[in-house]
Amino acid sequence: MRHLHTTVFVLPLAVAAQTPTPTWSADIACIVYSHCAPCHRDGGAGHFPLTGYLEAYPYRNDIRDATQLRLMPPWPPDEDYRSLAHERLLTQDEVDLIAAWVNGGAPEGDPNLAPPPPTFNSDWVIAQPDITVRMEDYVVPPSTNDDYRCFVLPINNPTDRFITGFEVVPGNTSVVHHVLVFTDVTGQAAQLDAGDPEPGYSSFGGIGVAGAKLVGEWVPGAEPYFAPTGMGLPLPANADLVIQVHYPAGSTAELDSTRINLQLASGGFVREMALDAVLEHTITMTDGPLVLPPHVVQTFHNQYTVPIPVTITAIGPHAHLLCTRMKAYAVLPGNDTLPLIDIPDWDFRWQGLYAFRKPLYLPMGTVLHGEASYDNTTANPDNPNDPPQWVTLGEATTDEMMLFFFGWTLGFPTDTLIVVDTTAHSAHHLDCEPFTPVGLPDRAEVAGPLVHPVPADDQVFLSGLAGPGTLELHDAAGRLCGRWSVRGHAHALDLQNVKSGAYVALLRDERGQVVQRVRVLKR
Repeated sequence: MRHLHTTVFVLPLAVAAQTPTPTWSADIACIVYSHCAPCHRDGGAGHFPLTGYLEAYPYRNDIRDATQLRLMPPWPPDEDYRSLAHERLLTQDEVDLIAAWVNGGAPEGDPNLAPPPPTFNSDWVIAQPDITVRMEDYVVPPSTNDDYRCFVLPINNPTDRFITGFEVVPGNTSVVHHVLVFTDVTGQAAQLDAGDPEPGYSSFGGIGVAGAKLVGEWVPGAEPYFAPTGMGLPLPANADLVIQVHYPAGSTAELDSTRINLQLASGGFVREMALDAVLEHTITMTDGPLVLPPHVVQTFHNQYTVPIPVTITAIGPHAHLLCTRMKAYAVLPGNDTLPLIDIPDWDFRWQGLYAFRKPLYLPMGTVLHGEASYDNTTANPDNPNDPPQWVTLGEATTDEMMLFFFGWTLGFPTDTLIVVDTTAHSAHHLDCEPFTPVGLPDRAEVAGPLVHPVPADDQVFLSGLAGPGTLELHDAAGRLCGRWSVRGHAHALDLQNVKSGAYVALLRDERGQVVQRVRVLKR
């Protein structure tokens, strides 16, 4: 979801009467199959499949509202701050096309015009990995405590190699909170495993092995990571692959069998990379410690001066439930600011390691900065404590963290010529293209409601509404917070029972179609 600024704007949804209504077959199937079905399919992360008209039709209003609010497809980083590789974003035309289709009754159209649905033969992105290994089956014991379990995955790798592609395939996303992947050349992890009668062994914090090297992570929303051309993470000869899986408190007795897929360099010179939490919540924090009293909103900062020229290839912010925003940037020796990433509406469920479109070269003396804001009040719907409690640094879901992982290597100025991804928009399924002209009215010519005050206290006034109808107030998660009957072109919303935050007001006509949309902020 995009950051909800204090400015208010309207997204008009009415379609000109003379414009033909888009159809599923000619227009919408292409968009849904390309941008939604990879998750919304049998076995995918989506809560319902979208691989056909009959599956999509019952969810048509949800599809329209989620895309209008930019909740779906999920892409937390602000693309206006920095455009990153492999962005999951819809164009405005695609968003408008979906809205016009739903508001026009969501017709199927001629089925012969629809592209064939995508087929998914595997949950793996790396379809033919050089190494694929799965942990032994583990039944997560029901517990009120967090369970950090390490599993040794012996691999047949007799020579030093480099990892160029990395994928974690969680065996059970309902109980797997996160996965950290390490290499161990000491055999210590295997010894710890042998000393525990259950599958794997218990270890909080790390894997309990000095010198183990982090090679990757998986958190909710993460996708496989691929190194830029000519670079790779080291995989030493005869090393064990060790994963630490976090099963959060409250997990049920379910089976997990998480798998790791590795793509290796096939030959030639490979520059060694590392994956480290360069900005973290202890040594590099400038205003710590990371302690959050109840009923407090607070922002923390960290910074690190780069001691040698480096090239960074990816960044992965990580925090927990109280976090509301994470941002990182670099200040170059000439005092120019280089934006790295901004996640203005932090969502614990959607995290990842984000690659840059081209590697970024940082000269010696560059200062990396990180910022993270936390809301430990009742206004935060993700607050795990009611009433709010003291929260400190820790790895439990109900603790907090502030990490910025960086993929990095020794830097050369010419690294910025390496291309990772330059596509403006992700490729469509079978190269399909929606072709119905929507003909939406130009936004600049559409008068929208005026909202005041911004932000509001107990009451907000809307004037310039499109006419009689029903006004609904939804929070950032799409939940209905209030509904009012509107008779004229002005209305006041009672916000006394609404928590502080950002909301969307939807005006529906007598047929239930959204005709106006406006964002509202409560102080």
